[in-house]
Amino acid sequence: MKVLVVEDEPNVVSFIRRGLMEAGHEVSVAMDGITALQMIKSDLPDLALFDIMLPGMNGIELCRQVRALKIKLPIIMLTALGTTENVVSGLENGADDYLVKPFKFAELLARMTAVTRRTNDTSPIKPGGILSLADLEVDTHSKIAKRNGERITLTATEYKLLEFLVKNKGRVFSRGEILENVWDVNFDMTTNVVDVYINYLRRKIDKNTDRKLIHTVVGMGYVLREDESA
Repeated sequence: MKVLVVEDEPNVVSFIRRGLMEAGHEVSVAMDGITALQMIKSDLPDLALFDIMLPGMNGIELCRQVRALKIKLPIIMLTALGTTENVVSGLENGADDYLVKPFKFAELLARMTAVTRRTNDTSPIKPGGILSLADLEVDTHSKIAKRNGERITLTATEYKLLEFLVKNKGRVFSRGEILENVWDVNFDMTTNVVDVYINYLRRKIDKNTDRKLIHTVVGMGYVLREDESA
């Protein structure tokens, strides 16, 4: 697999390049965001690893520009900026995954496998793409959600979370289970990214209605259902 490493710290570059090459990957390196974008346009890699703090153009902006160009490229953010806000910012600007430094190289390889598998999934769309609960409808073909007939504007990550919950309506999931199923791999459990996205969904799905669908089960997690019984 051709991997582009976008990182401006020589020691980090050396560590990642050595590990990837030992794992059998072909590695190219860009030391700044502007060069990285040019390399992606001229010779598209199979996967890219972006640091956030980069000269010229930071990793968030680089990711945003790659997505604006409609380039299908699995992207993993590698950064020391591990707050929930940083995680959310990376995901909302098009990153497929987010790994906080320092990290174990085996985990990086596992995440690379997960995001490439997800991005390259060409399974045929199955019939019956409408999922529903009460007056909520989710069309898994068009990726459109509606409540009481009104379309709900969702980000990609919000949609993925909602689809997962509605496919498993009535089932309580812990934060860890949601991370594993919606983001495919385990994020740092010290972040509250799940809580952040649950709140985002609540503001959109349960807005202006007394018929709440997203519920917290204290000490256990979250569930999508009509009633509020625990």
